[in-house]
Amino acid sequence: MGYTLAVLGCGTMGIAILSGVLTSLESRLSQRPLDQSPNGDGKIEPPSGISTPTASQFLDAPEESLPSKFIATVGREETGRKLRKTFSTMGSLGAQVEVRAGEGNVRTVKEADVILVCSKPQIARSILLEEGMSEALDGKLVISICAGVTISQLQGWVPASANVVRAMPNTNCKIQEGMTVVTPISDPLSRTLILNIFTSCGRCRFLDEKHFDASTALAGSGPAFVALVLEAMVDGGVMMGLPRAEALELAAQTMQGTGRMALYGGLHPAQLKDSVTTPGGCTIAGLLTLEDGRVRSTMARAIQVATNHAAGLGQDPKK
Repeated sequence: MGYTLAVLGCGTMGIAILSGVLTSLESRLSQRPLDQSPNGDGKIEPPSGISTPTASQFLDAPEESLPSKFIATVGREETGRKLRKTFSTMGSLGAQVEVRAGEGNVRTVKEADVILVCSKPQIARSILLEEGMSEALDGKLVISICAGVTISQLQGWVPASANVVRAMPNTNCKIQEGMTVVTPISDPLSRTLILNIFTSCGRCRFLDEKHFDASTALAGSGPAFVALVLEAMVDGGVMMGLPRAEALELAAQTMQGTGRMALYGGLHPAQLKDSVTTPGGCTIAGLLTLEDGRVRSTMARAIQVATNHAAGLGQDPKK
């Protein structure tokens, strides 16, 4: 028998994380590999992006280290109805997710073992300071994905007995291609629980809290930046006569393949770029156009600006 996972403020990111976890658990129940090796030999390999533990380790993980019951909370009943409909499409486990709307979070936290705080940063404080919440959180693992809300702030809102960590996942968790950064944690059991949650959704890496604002900009906001570039590439293909559906397929697969070359091929982006760039060819002509448009520096500056903005998200605007 596993533990109960509560997701407080289950919006876009809460849905994405639960989607990845539920998909992996469905795979475990059916004892089928989460991914197949590209040569078709049937050997179980880690799903693209999953590092530690591997897919086979996840399938063999002890029951007590995996969630078996899920409770998701939202503020409004209308949102709750939409959420129930969303989870109902996620297989038998998705249909079992209990959605609670507009009834407070204290009862949910009392019934849970691990609490995932997915609310907007500005309202995390009010949730964790609800009457009765301190007693409900006693001795439990609290994982906050609220951008800009520091460990110090969180510790001031929960009892000293609660084990608090920060995590920064991204929306790609929904298809088990997420990237999650988590603050270091010394307790072995809590570390295992966290790894089992986030490696079921993609990659997970532990980093000191000082890196979290940059991680928020790069991984958290990154899908939007990449989508903008993807859209521009597709538009270029359409302008040159490609049907839009085929242009999207070509551009998206090219972007995905390039990312995997960097991750699994161990190649520096400059090496990838140079390997495609032949003397006098079309690639160098296109690259020079991108350099004229300052695409490289503009993208880097976007990460810088987003990082600085992330640092202020968890702060009280009244101060």
